[in-house]
Amino acid sequence: MGAELIPLAFTTGWGSGINAYAVVLVLGLADRIFGLGQIPDALARTDVLVGAGILFAVEMLADKIPYVDSLWDSVHTVVRPAVGATIGYLIGHETASLDAAIGAATGGVTALVSHGIKAGLRAAVNTSPEPASNVVVSTTEDVTVTGITALAIAHPWWAASIALVLLAAGAFLVYKLAARIRRYKRRYDAWGERVGIAAPRARRRRPSPGSAPPRPRTQVETQVKTRADRSARPFDQEV
Repeated sequence: MGAELIPLAFTTGWGSGINAYAVVLVLGLADRIFGLGQIPDALARTDVLVGAGILFAVEMLADKIPYVDSLWDSVHTVVRPAVGATIGYLIGHETASLDAAIGAATGGVTALVSHGIKAGLRAAVNTSPEPASNVVVSTTEDVTVTGITALAIAHPWWAASIALVLLAAGAFLVYKLAARIRRYKRRYDAWGERVGIAAPRARRRRPSPGSAPPRPRTQVETQVKTRADRSARPFDQEV
């Protein structure tokens, strides 16, 4: 694989894990306008650009609504890595079959890791009571992915370096915000039960209001219970 194709596959995989449709649009439009040789021609097809544009518009809306954004991320757990792997395959497909396999693996794995980090960070953001943070974070993600993907076309190694730094920073933030993410997970599961998209969880039975909690046994009561159990054993039981 050419030296410039590896960072391009890595960067597009990272971007696909956050917003796959933005990556397809940027690459496809760049190839359509400038006729770039390093970008697969399949991405510049009219049907691909139209489909990516419509889905990009839908994602821009869904990604800014609390809880809906996490539902959208859940659906795209398979879609984003698949898009990243496909773009990576197409990038390396022009040279040799091994390059295509390396490109697919690079794009798919990077997209999966990037998607997991994004979903975790958005879960932490959703613990905030106001919706403005979702809009700010979503817009920042769209602008960042678009800019770095465009940079990867002209300077693939610079773009890949920035993507790697952002990937590591995102993973560190997910680690630091793990408690908030778990708290949001419980809220998200409860919301899913209310709207009927998740199966009800088994709930522990709680004592009815007004009922007194069970009184622990005293040492004398425990000894009496033990003697009663012993006396209840059959005398003909073989030892």
